[in-house]
Amino acid sequence: MTESDPKNGKNGNFVPLYSHPKSCLIPNKNPGMAREFKSLSQDLGLFRIWKMPPSPEGSRHTETLGVGKAIAVLTSGGDAQGKGTPTPQISRIPNPRDPKIPGIQNPVLGMTLGGILGSRRDFRTREGRLRAARNLAKRGITNLCVIGGDGSLTGADTFRAEWGGLLAELLKTGGITAEEAQRSSYLNIVGMVGSIDNDFCGTDMTIGTDSALHRIMEIVDAITTTAQSHQRTFVLEVMGRHCGYLALITALACGADWVFIPESPPKDDWEEHLCRRLAETRDGGSRLNIIIVAEGAIDNGDGGTRGNNPFSPLVVKRLGYDTRVTILGHVQRGGTPSAFDRILASRMGVEAVMALLEGTPDTPACVVSLSGNQAVRLPLMECVQVTKDVTTAMNEGRFEDAVKLRGRSFQNNWNVYKLLAHIRPPATKSGYTVAVMNVGAPAAGMNAAVRATVRIGLIHGHRMLAVHDGFEGLAFGMVEEIGWNAVGSWTGLGGSKLGTKRTLPKKYFEEISANISKFGIHALIIIGGFEAFMGGMELVEGRARFEELCIPMCIVPATVSNNVPGSDFSIGADTALNTITTTCDLIKQSAAGTKRRVFIIETMGGFCGYLATMAGLAAGADAAYIFEEPFSSRDLQANVDHLTEKMKTTVKRGLVLRNERCNENYTTDFIYNLYSEEGKGVFDCRKNVLGHMQQGGSPTPFDRNFGTKMGAKAVAWITGKIKECSRHGRIFANTADSACLLGMRKRSLVFQPIAELRQQTDFEHRIPKEQWWLRLRPILKILAKYNTELDTSETAHLEHLTRKVLVPEAPL
Repeated sequence: MTESDPKNGKNGNFVPLYSHPKSCLIPNKNPGMAREFKSLSQDLGLFRIWKMPPSPEGSRHTETLGVGKAIAVLTSGGDAQGKGTPTPQISRIPNPRDPKIPGIQNPVLGMTLGGILGSRRDFRTREGRLRAARNLAKRGITNLCVIGGDGSLTGADTFRAEWGGLLAELLKTGGITAEEAQRSSYLNIVGMVGSIDNDFCGTDMTIGTDSALHRIMEIVDAITTTAQSHQRTFVLEVMGRHCGYLALITALACGADWVFIPESPPKDDWEEHLCRRLAETRDGGSRLNIIIVAEGAIDNGDGGTRGNNPFSPLVVKRLGYDTRVTILGHVQRGGTPSAFDRILASRMGVEAVMALLEGTPDTPACVVSLSGNQAVRLPLMECVQVTKDVTTAMNEGRFEDAVKLRGRSFQNNWNVYKLLAHIRPPATKSGYTVAVMNVGAPAAGMNAAVRATVRIGLIHGHRMLAVHDGFEGLAFGMVEEIGWNAVGSWTGLGGSKLGTKRTLPKKYFEEISANISKFGIHALIIIGGFEAFMGGMELVEGRARFEELCIPMCIVPATVSNNVPGSDFSIGADTALNTITTTCDLIKQSAAGTKRRVFIIETMGGFCGYLATMAGLAAGADAAYIFEEPFSSRDLQANVDHLTEKMKTTVKRGLVLRNERCNENYTTDFIYNLYSEEGKGVFDCRKNVLGHMQQGGSPTPFDRNFGTKMGAKAVAWITGKIKECSRHGRIFANTADSACLLGMRKRSLVFQPIAELRQQTDFEHRIPKEQWWLRLRPILKILAKYNTELDTSETAHLEHLTRKVLVPEAPL
């Protein structure tokens, strides 16, 4: 094999896939767009492209991807964090072959490709599309990735449908040559949705939504403090002209008293219900009220409230409460993108590239979406059509249909919120008692899960007990009844209000059994980490000796390490990940203006490398050392050499993450000393051990929402099991499926018998034997400019949205 000429691509092997980005900068807008461009371009455009077939195993070397293909990237529509604007990261990815190649430019109405496609206004006309087609054909670009909303994606699909006719017209008028027309005979399009509103059907989350929620919750938490001090009612208006997702998740995450969304406009008597709800909250001892309003929830004649809402005057007039209105506005679009958005954009970018590389003239335009924990490809126009159907349903007053069309995730969030905010505990009790406890290390979001568990349990009519200090507290009788108002403000609190310990129950079986009988406990919900999983297994084993342990049990994973078998995610991991990412950003920024410097950072996680890997993806690390991927001294030396070479260019900062238990010999001090010695004369080193700060802080919107939904789901399941195992007023549960772990597996929340998870567990190292996120490791290396292999055996395949969203679910 002969390497292509770096200037003109002779030998037919190298195809430039990305161009110099400096002309694309939009100062102070859309921070975080770098993640997508880095995925879409650096994954391929910064590596030599060879004419080699993919390996039989389905993995492809980065040097073999994209042979003969050029990929263009553009963004359009409203700005959103993570959507892809200039940050310091994007300035590191010019085309190394020829910096003279035109890059992405910024016309008045949105980013386009180097003047190639013209402005969005031009693109709406056939004349403009004709000009765009000429520019693409001249450059041999036949693959286009469009990052925007439904309008941008619809325009791109129209462009593709007209492509043949546009080329024919250009050929006829001499705009392009016959060779150029032949070379550009078809156009493939893949879309990614960037929008803070999360208003595009077919994806659980659009890029930018999670970051917007972070901005909103920061403000809500700050307002909550002053509202409590002055006993005020606050009305907060968030964005969402046609979609109430931001308002809904904000309401769930802060425990708001009321939320107004476009998909469910207030009924005729809403004023009475609202005032009664606010008064009940105050009478229960709360010092504040929170009302969340989506800007499109109440139409004042121009499609939204725009701050001119009727809520504040109503509360003042009817209840006499001191009331303030806060309109968050465009602050929701700004700021640094969250770890979730950075990783989402990177993953979607890689999937979009794979979709384009696999595309044929017959492949329909698709959009890369997120479903649970999986990247999926959906027909672009099916998604656009369902999105339009939502608007049509709302315009026609079919609001229940609109909620269903939003998808299962939106429906679940809406149903959980209505349960927690609008339904009161029944006067008739179920006669059953459910206990809830925390076990293991504290994790942000535990309190949100306990709050949901307690309140949903009370709604089911159960008597709810709080167990303090885990299994130790259950053994020593540290149990008390807990009511609705006692957990009212727990959603945004970090740590564990119940108290948590790592003690396992086996040595306390007699005491625990006695207290289960004493307090009349009929079911147990255990929220915690690996110790909660182990404790659950021990309780199941103890059923043979102690009849009192024959009660339904549910384990809810909550640990920053994300190492509980049976679940792709654990409550608390997202908060820890954001803490690490933010800290890495600050640490790297500390080197701004200094000489070249490499930072060695140690993360938590035990033997699980989830935090190190995902933080490495989010923060742009050069390497992340983990236990699951063994490494040797040769690997360390190769990493040092690679970083040394990078430092000889314009790169001034390096970041290396090390999981705390990745290797007992290659300690953080060892790696620090190695890099320091080998980097002499090129860079110096600093090390940081983040420690327990990763377990602290307020939970992120994701962890608040995840904990809330997990708690609600656990209670619903435990209620069913209690009834199933009830015989003549007694509970006897000794089957495997009466002790389950609730976990997120790919796209669903599922209950799995604890006993069945034993075979999936590496007990020595306290990790699952198979971990989904290990498949993302090559992306981290690719983004750090390593030549590596990318496993494409599990890339997504085209699915149909109509089957996924519109077909009614079977009854539970």
